[in-house]
Amino acid sequence: MAQASSAARKQLKKSPTTAKMTVSLHVNGVERKLVIAPWTTLLDALRLYLDLTGTKKGCDHGQCGACTVLVDGRRINSCLALAVMKDGAQVTTIEGLAQGSALHPLQQAFIKHDAFQCGYCTPGQICSAAGLIAEGKAHTSDEIRELMSGNICRCGAYPNIVAAIEEVMSGNAPRTPGEAAQ
Repeated sequence: MAQASSAARKQLKKSPTTAKMTVSLHVNGVERKLVIAPWTTLLDALRLYLDLTGTKKGCDHGQCGACTVLVDGRRINSCLALAVMKDGAQVTTIEGLAQGSALHPLQQAFIKHDAFQCGYCTPGQICSAAGLIAEGKAHTSDEIRELMSGNICRCGAYPNIVAAIEEVMSGNAPRTPGEAAQ
């Protein structure tokens, strides 16, 4: 591969750096203002600028679902969305699903059903499941599988993931940590 000419290298050095932009995101109920480069993904804004590392970087191509978060109540792959495109949006990450020290029913159900092994995909699976339930489109285990198919679990915990989601959808999920232990 050819190297850039001397003139091209000088031109690159003279090019102004891209101006950063201010973005306001309402993350887990708290307004956060960030000054970021326009090409910063929502995933990188959450992980690198806000230190919310529960959301995972998997494939960085929107194919694995490890980076799934809720934006304005809808599940998205945060690696495919630029943070500037979500200016003013409500963003919920895995850290924002719990209410204080009480886990979200999906988090409790995932523990109860052993719906994770290595745990890497679990935050994206849970956020995606929360979005799936809010959408109200899944009524059977086959529909859950289909609508969760964008979230990959390399450990193969799929039956347990579906069981956890079904329990929450049925309204039989434990509501408090004490109920989960019983």
